[in-house]
Amino acid sequence: MFSDFPLLSLVIWLPIVGGLLVLFAGGERNPSLSRLLALVFSTLTFLVSIPLWTLFDRTTAAMQFVELKPWISAFNVNYHLGVDGISMPLILLTTLSTVLVVLAAWEVIQKKVAQYMAAFLIMEGLMVGVFAALDSVLFYVFWEAMLVPMFLVIGMWGGPRRVYATIKFFLYTFFGSVFMLIALIYMYTLSDSFGILDFHQLRLSHTEQVFIFLAFLIAFAVKIPMWPVHTWLPDAHVEAPTGGSVILAAIMLKMGGYGFLRFSLPITPAASNTLDWLLILLSLIAVVYIGFVALAQSDMKKLIAYSSISHMGFVTLGMFLAFMIYANSGSYAGAAMGIEGAMVQMISHGFVSGAMFLCVGVMYDRVHSREISAYGGVANTMPWFATFAVLFAMANVGLPGTSGFVGEFMVILSAVKANFWIAFIAALTLIIGAAYTLWMVKRVFFGEVRNDNVAAMKDLNTREFFILSVLAVLVLWLGVWPNPLLDVLHPTVENLVAHLADPKL
Repeated sequence: MFSDFPLLSLVIWLPIVGGLLVLFAGGERNPSLSRLLALVFSTLTFLVSIPLWTLFDRTTAAMQFVELKPWISAFNVNYHLGVDGISMPLILLTTLSTVLVVLAAWEVIQKKVAQYMAAFLIMEGLMVGVFAALDSVLFYVFWEAMLVPMFLVIGMWGGPRRVYATIKFFLYTFFGSVFMLIALIYMYTLSDSFGILDFHQLRLSHTEQVFIFLAFLIAFAVKIPMWPVHTWLPDAHVEAPTGGSVILAAIMLKMGGYGFLRFSLPITPAASNTLDWLLILLSLIAVVYIGFVALAQSDMKKLIAYSSISHMGFVTLGMFLAFMIYANSGSYAGAAMGIEGAMVQMISHGFVSGAMFLCVGVMYDRVHSREISAYGGVANTMPWFATFAVLFAMANVGLPGTSGFVGEFMVILSAVKANFWIAFIAALTLIIGAAYTLWMVKRVFFGEVRNDNVAAMKDLNTREFFILSVLAVLVLWLGVWPNPLLDVLHPTVENLVAHLADPKL
C-alpha cells in the first residue's frame, strides 16, 4: 500500500513545514499556539514514521520505501531516499525524541517560544534526511543544514558561555565535513554518480581507499565525537538548553556512527582493514580515559557528556572488530555480532542519555544549578523522580535487564573473539561507568537533605512523569526483549559483512 507513497518525504518535510508554520502562525504574540502547533506536528511526524517499522520487510537487506527523482541532472544528482535495517531505527529514534523535547520545553521555555519550537521541528526533518538520503549530495546538504538550527538553539537559549560553545561546535563539525565533501567529489569523478549505493560498488586502489577512509574518519570522528576531537561536546552540552542536549546526545552523535556504517566500511573495506587498529585504539582510549575524566566532573551535564563519549567508544569498537575476528578465525562469523551490538548501543544510548539529560533538566528547572554539590537527598523530596533517575543511571552503568547491557555485552563478546585484552580493556567501562554514575547518584539522590532548595523541590508533574515513563518503558523493553530490533538489523548487517569480505581493490 505504501510502495508508491512518498512516506520518507512526508517524514522529512512535514516537520520542516510545521516549523515554518510555527514561526509564522504562532509567533511571539501567541506562545500557546506555537507550543500546540509544535506538539501537533512532532506527534504527526512520529505517527507517520511508525509504518516504517510496521511495514518493514525483515527478510531483505535491500533499501525499502525508495523514492527516486531527478534533482540536478547535469551532475547526475538525484532526490534519492530509502531505508534499511540500520537507518530505519535511527529515524524512529529521531521522531520520538523530538516529541519528548517539545513536551520537555512546554513550561520551561518562555522567551522566543516560536523560534525554539520551529528550530527543533526543522532540525528533526533535516536529521531524518541524513538517515534517509541515498544520494551523497542530498546527504551532505542535510548533514550541513542541521547544524544551523542546533547552532541557533545553543546560541539563543544556552548558558552564559553559549557563544563560545556554539562557535566551537560549528567550527569543529564544519571542518570535518569539508574533508567528507572532497572524498565524495573524488568518487564522483570515478563513477559519474553521487549515489551512495553506486559508491559501494567502486573498485579503488589501496592508496585511494586510505585517503577516502581518512577523509571520512575526520568527518565522522568529530561528530561521534572520538578522542581527541571530542572537546566541543562537553562545552556544547553544558551551555545548551535541555532540549538541545537531548538531541545532541540522542541523535546527532549517532550520525558519526551511521556514517561509518554507510560510507567507510562498505566503500573502503581494505583501508578499514589496514587502519582498524587506529579506530580500535581511539575507541579504547575513549572508553577508559574519558571514563576517568567523567569521574572527576562536578557538573552533572559535563559528567553525562563525557559518559556519552565513553559509551560511543563502544560503538566504534564494535564496528571495527570485524577484521581482527577474521584474522583469528578465518571467518566473519562474529563480526555481525559486533556491528549489531554497536547499533543496539546507539539506540540504547539515545534512550538513556536523552533521559539522563532530561532528568538534569527537571532538577535545574527547580534549583537552577547543575552542580552535584548543590543537591543531596533528592529522593526524600522527589521519590517518583528519583525512581526514574536511578533506573536510567543503572541503564547507563549497563545493568542486566536494561538496554545499556545488551549492546555492551554483544560488543564485549565480539571483542573476545578478536583479542582477549581488547575485551578486557573494553570491559573496564563497566567498572568505571559504575564508579562515576553511582558516585553521582549517591551524592545527588541519597543521604539527608542538605539545603532549603532541595527541601522545597516538588515531585514530577504529569507532563514530566509521562516523558520519563516513555523512556523508562523503552529502556526496559530493549533490555529484556531486544529481538525485534535485532531482527530488523540482521539482514542489513549480514549484507554489510559481505562488503567487508570483499576488499574492492
